[in-house]
Amino acid sequence: MNKLTATLAIAGALFSGASLAQSPAKPTVVLVHAAFPDSSSWNGVAQIPRKDGYRVVAAANPLRSVSGDAAYVSSIVESIEGPVVLVGHSYGGQVITTAANGRNNVKSLVYVAAFAPDAGEAAAELAGKFPGGTLGQALAPPVKLADGNVDLYIDQSKFREQFAQDVPVAEATLMAMGQRPITEAALTEKAGNPAWKSLSSWFIYGEGDRNIPAQALGFMAQRAGSKHTVVIKDASHVVMVSHPKEVAALIEEAAK
Repeated sequence: MNKLTATLAIAGALFSGASLAQSPAKPTVVLVHAAFPDSSSWNGVAQIPRKDGYRVVAAANPLRSVSGDAAYVSSIVESIEGPVVLVGHSYGGQVITTAANGRNNVKSLVYVAAFAPDAGEAAAELAGKFPGGTLGQALAPPVKLADGNVDLYIDQSKFREQFAQDVPVAEATLMAMGQRPITEAALTEKAGNPAWKSLSSWFIYGEGDRNIPAQALGFMAQRAGSKHTVVIKDASHVVMVSHPKEVAALIEEAAK
């Protein structure tokens, strides 16, 4: 009887081990913020996949240049064992479009009110491709840098109306005060080979986006062959702040 029990125990352990070996690990979700907000803009989204068993990393995007920012995010991806879902908001979309190149563990891309440029395109160019964007009118006077470049901010008095009209006033005010600037050069730098041509992509954005017109976002989603595009009625540019559940659901869809 003892031998039979031991045999069954060993068989059970082997079967259990085989099942675990055949079950792929859940991807790590890497979130890349845009110009003006910081990593905390992902807080509402990040906690959802984390509760569902995904590891989540909210990268601190330097916002200095497309090539430099993409290299930074790429190094984070390289340090992660197992599959990765790369998620970018706004300018962060341009960053992940480049950062995924050469990283075989990146399995999918999620664009959250984000740029998905083709080779030779810049964020500023895509934002103006269709009418409706008003970011230029909402910018504060540029801050001149020692290297000859300039940093761009949104005028705090115009921040909520331009960027986050569906976010509570108190929260939008804090976002305006804690802005992360982006260099003008980053917004005008041309993209290289786009990863969305070889990786599956998902898109979500709001109809009320005043930074990147919804028509431009829809154009990029269609061009990239989006697996699933979610358009949220009247949502602002920071759709991940105002509609975290919908954004998190799409990320988990891309992760599966």
